[in-house]
Amino acid sequence: MAVIKKIRPRWWPFSWFAPESVWEPSQPVISYTAPELRYEMRPLTLAHLDEVFRLDQRCFLDGEAYTRETLDYLLTSSQALSYRSVTSGGQMTGFVIGLVEDDALGHVTTLGVAPEHRRRGLAASLMEKMEDAFKKRGVRMVRLEVRSVNTAAVNLYRSLGYVVTQRLPRYYVNGGDGFLMIKGLD
Repeated sequence: MAVIKKIRPRWWPFSWFAPESVWEPSQPVISYTAPELRYEMRPLTLAHLDEVFRLDQRCFLDGEAYTRETLDYLLTSSQALSYRSVTSGGQMTGFVIGLVEDDALGHVTTLGVAPEHRRRGLAASLMEKMEDAFKKRGVRMVRLEVRSVNTAAVNLYRSLGYVVTQRLPRYYVNGGDGFLMIKGLD
């Protein structure tokens, strides 16, 4: 304990950091609250290809990210539906791309949220936007694939009403397993 008392001044050179100091009501309190970010859901188009490609590369590692050519194909397909979340300053923070397939089936092909904007409800909002767009196109069932070890994503999809129907062995390029999840849009 004596050693701590000798080196404490080096750790806490200012008295207001010292554990013995007592805050007095007359002392000013400095606080900072980060401004809340507001997000908007907007269409994602081919004009945003470079931006969505860069974000996709940040969101998906280890062979999961799409190539620029694949994103180009998805964004130009007549069956594609795609949305992005942006801050009030216009920065893209997330995206979702889906395809309307035969037999009133919708396929969410990709959903990504920038790492620094996760856990703010963006993925759920993007999925809600996609499901609404699917309904308008007559889709009755939605499917998606998710990495089996991505528990955050699996739990998100479960909370939105999706159920795991099948394990997909070695589904991903790196050999990782996936889950096929579906949801009815009645």
